[in-house]
Amino acid sequence: MEYVIIGNSAAAVGCIEGIRQVDQTGGITVISDEKYHTYSRPLISYLLLGETTEANMYYRPADFYKKNNVTFMPGKTVTAIDPKAHQVCLDDGAKISYDKLLYATGSSPFVPQMQGLERVKKQFTFMTLDSAKALDKTLDSSTRVLIVGAGLIGLKCAEGIRHKVADVTVVDLAPNILSSILDDDAAAMMQKHLENHGLRFYLNDSVQQFTEDTATLKSGAQVPFDVVVLAVGVRPNTALLEEAGGKVNRGVVINNKMKTSLPDIYAAGDCTRSHDISSDTDRILALLPNAYMQGETAGINMAGGKAVFDKAIPMNAIGFFGLHIITAGSYTGKAYTKIGENTYKKLFVSDGLLKGYILIGDIDRAGIYTSLIREQTPLSDIDFDLVFEKPGLLAFSREKRAQILGGAK
Repeated sequence: MEYVIIGNSAAAVGCIEGIRQVDQTGGITVISDEKYHTYSRPLISYLLLGETTEANMYYRPADFYKKNNVTFMPGKTVTAIDPKAHQVCLDDGAKISYDKLLYATGSSPFVPQMQGLERVKKQFTFMTLDSAKALDKTLDSSTRVLIVGAGLIGLKCAEGIRHKVADVTVVDLAPNILSSILDDDAAAMMQKHLENHGLRFYLNDSVQQFTEDTATLKSGAQVPFDVVVLAVGVRPNTALLEEAGGKVNRGVVINNKMKTSLPDIYAAGDCTRSHDISSDTDRILALLPNAYMQGETAGINMAGGKAVFDKAIPMNAIGFFGLHIITAGSYTGKAYTKIGENTYKKLFVSDGLLKGYILIGDIDRAGIYTSLIREQTPLSDIDFDLVFEKPGLLAFSREKRAQILGGAK
């Protein structure tokens, strides 16, 4: 059996490890348009901070490919997939045959049209190791940086470079920072924390026009800059699969075995459309834990095993200047809130189930809440008041504790 994986991030790693659970001898070829060993993208800001090294960014040890008998092809781009011939075509003209294929191409930065952007010589994105390195080379203590986008990527970039530069200004069309994961009150708390570390924000605003060194905002404000970072959002890389005839609906359409609409082709990670059980909707969930679990599920099935992944939920764990956030699920239903000094807890309950949560500061045992959402545990089975105040196993019945700890099925 010959397995081919397009991509080299969390979904690809999950797939390799899933395949090897079932098939220890089949050939695995990983094709990556990046030149690096598999690495954890969320760590690129910490590289700029000086808190990690490239080697410590590895998502798996340096001998990972060798130990798993993987043929690794870095710096190669797949230009086409031929599902009838069971081949992928590379930019150098080579063709590689497969019995089973994983499509794990991730996502790319979305750069909207903005008047005058072509005049900005020093403009960057912040999603790959190469993009972070290129940005870093332009920075010094006099540099003024404008970041367009106050989401996860933009703010992690701001944290990573703040100590290197003179000034960081962030512009976003949304009225709040981190609008995809925080509600108004939580966003206000985090914004104050970030402002205390020297970031300046223009929210509910947008760039109307760029010159070489100044951005004029819709509000009329003018922001001088030396460097621009574009962190508006991302889009799934679906074109190759769609051109091959695969079904795409913003993301690649898959079932709970990670199969696409094309024979012997599976997909996983940020390029796919997942079923979010917390909201009972199909959506893009560009999250590392889900990517890995999707990849592992795909690998097991590609190798002839049986696995499903049907517990996908939105989930984010992130920190800025020492203040940490964990969020999960959907923010619908009755809210239970507890706010302290640089701490924030909000749990969302609907139909007798925990649907989602936001935690800032005190994030200990957040996994208890995540498990309640993933397993769709009826809150009538637990002491919810105790779980809200202090999550722990004592809030569960004896039988449920035994099950969680592996003592019962």
